[in-house]
Amino acid sequence: MANKPSAAADKTMDIILWRHAEAEDGTPDAKRKLTERGRKQAKQVARWLGKRLPADARILASPAVRAVQTAEALERPFEELGKLGTGASAASLLGAVGWPHAGGTVLVVGHQPTLGRAAALLLTGDAADWSVRKGALWWFTRRMRNGSEETVLRAVIAPDLV
Repeated sequence: MANKPSAAADKTMDIILWRHAEAEDGTPDAKRKLTERGRKQAKQVARWLGKRLPADARILASPAVRAVQTAEALERPFEELGKLGTGASAASLLGAVGWPHAGGTVLVVGHQPTLGRAAALLLTGDAADWSVRKGALWWFTRRMRNGSEETVLRAVIAPDLV
């Protein structure tokens, strides 16, 4: 008799990695605010995302001001999570959201190089230095297909494309 996958493995899970929009230069790093262009970028992507994001999605943001301001553009409740700050690793980000077995949809608003490394880890198993543009998002789904788990890149959206 073949082993049946666990109930947790039967769940699909989506993770959306959204890099904060363009921010001012300066220090301290955690206090940098979005520029006028950054606010526009955040609103453009939030409009696109708001039409597609499930109502019960968990939204998590780095506590850095620019990430919080990006998340606020979505106009939905979100949680600031210190584990998603500027020094986070790709593995700690994925662990903090319960990837891949928590189920549901999680939106993470964060930073480079963490998001690029997380995207690489999701698709290749190696946290390579991939670049996620300011204000852009990468949407991944983990699902069962023919008895095996697979990660699928569903969308890559940049502010200038929406």
